Amino acid sequence: MEIPSFSHHEQSLRFRAMRNQVLSSNIANVDTPNYKARDIDFGTALKGARQENISLTTTSDLHKKAWGTTDSGARSVYRVPIQPSLDGNTVSMDVEQAAFAENALQYRASLAFLDGSIRTLKFALKGGD
Repeated sequence: MEIPSFSHHEQSLRFRAMRNQVLSSNIANVDTPNYKARDIDFGTALKGARQENISLTTTSDLHKKAWGTTDSGARSVYRVPIQPSLDGNTVSMDVEQAAFAENALQYRASLAFLDGSIRTLKFALKGGD
């Protein structure tokens, strides 16, 4: 019997947690002048996770991450503002709250899929009651 891989669930949960941090930071800085709203694109992160990882030789711990990248290969990008503001801040509270709610829902969905996979595996190992 082949044991299902949980790595794709783990990567999805990690991505959703990282995106949650970025969106929270945007919401926290809604009144900060010249703050630029950021986000992480799931499609780009997924593409990076599917590609073969290339390891580079580093000579310093500072070389591990480039600015705006994460361990999963996802890049943090600036969001295009819907309406320009006078103070240079590009955070739109409505957009951030909607993105935050969507991300939370997708996080819970990933947890539900993972839970279902674990329950199925436990049922297969234990047998029917």
